Amino acid sequence: MDHPAHQYPAHASVTPAAVPGVAGIGSEPGVTYAVVDIAEDGKQHLFTSNGGGALAERMGIVITEATADRVVGTMPVEGNTQPYGLLHGGASCVLAETLGSVGAVLHGQTVDRPFAVGVDINATHHKAARSGLVTGIAVPVHRGRAVATYEVVLEDEAGERVCTARITCLLRGA
Repeated sequence: MDHPAHQYPAHASVTPAAVPGVAGIGSEPGVTYAVVDIAEDGKQHLFTSNGGGALAERMGIVITEATADRVVGTMPVEGNTQPYGLLHGGASCVLAETLGSVGAVLHGQTVDRPFAVGVDINATHHKAARSGLVTGIAVPVHRGRAVATYEVVLEDEAGERVCTARITCLLRGA
């Protein structure tokens, strides 16, 4: 993991593992998972060696929490800007689709449809982000047997809403 966004905190205990219930995420060859215990918060955080895919890796996306009920991830603004130095709207959509798709995959595993592909995404950009990290939180709006829809809220480091997105994924069987 050579992208700066993938550096674990110094106090983290990193254990490479196959994470139960997360087999469908990053199913491409060579992807490894790590469960990271962070002493300060007592939670386990999920990371993949490629951030969830080649594009997510290039964007510096790190998934820090992943369940069918809530997916959280971060992305640096630096390197993901448009010519005016502001976070690119497309970058916000990449983060939103990544997080919503992870949630859809985790839900899909409960209905024997472990693969999710995005079929619709929309985003409203509320405020410009100029630096630091943006954090996205995806929560389900609808979880069915054939589709799952997640709302994703992106906030800057001050906790101000940057973008609200909604992604719908088609769920497919193995």
